[in-house]
Amino acid sequence: MECVFCHKENIVTDFVYEDEIVMAFMDMDPINSGHVLLIPKEHYLDVDEMPDDVLAHLMIVSKKIVSALKEIFLPDGYSVMQNGGEFNDVGHYHLHIFPRYKGDGFSWMYGGEKKKDAVDIVVEIRKRL
Repeated sequence: MECVFCHKENIVTDFVYEDEIVMAFMDMDPINSGHVLLIPKEHYLDVDEMPDDVLAHLMIVSKKIVSALKEIFLPDGYSVMQNGGEFNDVGHYHLHIFPRYKGDGFSWMYGGEKKKDAVDIVVEIRKRL
């Protein structure tokens, strides 16, 4: 299956930013007005696949988008988030950037399973870093 985000002509929403490395455009199913998707032009699925310079550039551009959204929408806050692996429903890395408001209904959902002790997790992460 072709990646829809790898072909600019397949993106049917309005673009807000583009340079040689990234593109940003309005989300087709926004959580709140002003919901922007920021993607690298080159195909990557997950954040750990991207070269550091591309990732750094994405974050710099996301900062500019956040500033613009804060000026335009005067939100209570904002979210910048990315879903990886099976939770990336497009198959191309994309960063969600959107204004947030108290009572906007967006929230984290937690399952009922028991979580591992944080101390054990810290040890495992430190080994790998």
